[in-house]
Amino acid sequence: MQLNDKKVINAWCFFDWANSAYSLVITTAIFPAYYSAVTQATFGGDIVQFFGMSITNTVLYSYALSISFLIIALLSPILSGIADYGGKKKLFMRFFTTLGAISCLILFFFTGANVELGIIAAVVASIGFSGGLVFYNAFLPEIVTPDRYDAVSAKGYSMGYFGSVLLLIINLLMIQFSDSLGMDKGLITRICFLMVGVWWIGFSQITFLYLQDTNKNPIMGNNLFRKGFEELKKVLQSIKKQPNIKKFLFSFFCYSTGVQTIILIAALFAAKELKMESTELIILVLLLQIVAIGGAYLTAKLSAMRGNKFTLLILLFVWAFICLTAFFIYDKTQFYLLGVLLGMVMGGIQSLSRATYSKLLPEQTKDTASYFSFYDILEKSSIVLGTFLNGFAEQQSDNMRIGILALGFFFIFGAIFMSMVQVKPATVIHS
Repeated sequence: MQLNDKKVINAWCFFDWANSAYSLVITTAIFPAYYSAVTQATFGGDIVQFFGMSITNTVLYSYALSISFLIIALLSPILSGIADYGGKKKLFMRFFTTLGAISCLILFFFTGANVELGIIAAVVASIGFSGGLVFYNAFLPEIVTPDRYDAVSAKGYSMGYFGSVLLLIINLLMIQFSDSLGMDKGLITRICFLMVGVWWIGFSQITFLYLQDTNKNPIMGNNLFRKGFEELKKVLQSIKKQPNIKKFLFSFFCYSTGVQTIILIAALFAAKELKMESTELIILVLLLQIVAIGGAYLTAKLSAMRGNKFTLLILLFVWAFICLTAFFIYDKTQFYLLGVLLGMVMGGIQSLSRATYSKLLPEQTKDTASYFSFYDILEKSSIVLGTFLNGFAEQQSDNMRIGILALGFFFIFGAIFMSMVQVKPATVIHS
């Protein structure tokens, strides 16, 4: 592929447009509420039967998501090694996309009584989403020159936010006016899951039409798996010898623990601590997504003027301020205002982190998927750590605000490590 090709860049960004619909509609806005409602209605309470085992519905769902993150964290390193050596990033990206989209289509058949089907489909959809992102991120250094990493990464995230908000608004209007459509809300909601699957797999075809792997080796079968392990080992050894990359990854792990946890529990915090109703929560989710579009672009502009390191440090201190401020907020209007600030840094820190890591990789590296597999593992691990620590803090204090406040320290630690990072390409080290 030719670097900085406008058609290729737009096609790459369309993958964010395609898969972000799953992230917003399925994981954040509609499916959790639907899952809770139909399981309660079916089983007459919060306790459900899952393969003969009695368990609380929300606990089951949380465990299911944790398992999906664990599976992809275990699979992605070896898969990325194979993809790098065999030149098959696009193949694996297409596989995980298809897997996730089909799982969303299967959710149409989940009505509450078949909770096993719903949970398994949700887990596989999560694996498809996370798995596809590993190879999607790895294409960034292969389609643009380093001077455009920030802007193109921001464009991808912005298109993802815009596309997902567009589909969510359509879905919410369908649910709101279900009577006019002559269908009950349950059926309309399940049709929304179908739309996510079609949207995901449909728009991703634009990406697959233009993206091409840059290195291809005719090695298949068991030998390819062996070469995949060797590729992974080579990249791991390289990272160990690159103190700059290690410092960034330490910083990324720390602040991702805070970022990912806050994104996941923001609506829950609003519902529990501020007593927001479902309509208010939907407005909050839409507000975060819309503001994040501008946040990603503004962050790219600031990084172009002052550099990635300076911009990331500013973002980290803003995140720490949000954690501190949230502890003292009891008013809904004040929380909406804080939500605007959260949306700005939410879009910015995710796009700039991806771009900055791309800049730290050795110049002309061909092992992009393997490098990004470590990036992805740290992000997934940070979710597990952050949600556990937040829950533990709340359990011990019986106060959700304590958990939010504690997350602020992860941004401070992240800033300390980031202050030691030099944003420049690593040196290729031969063993």
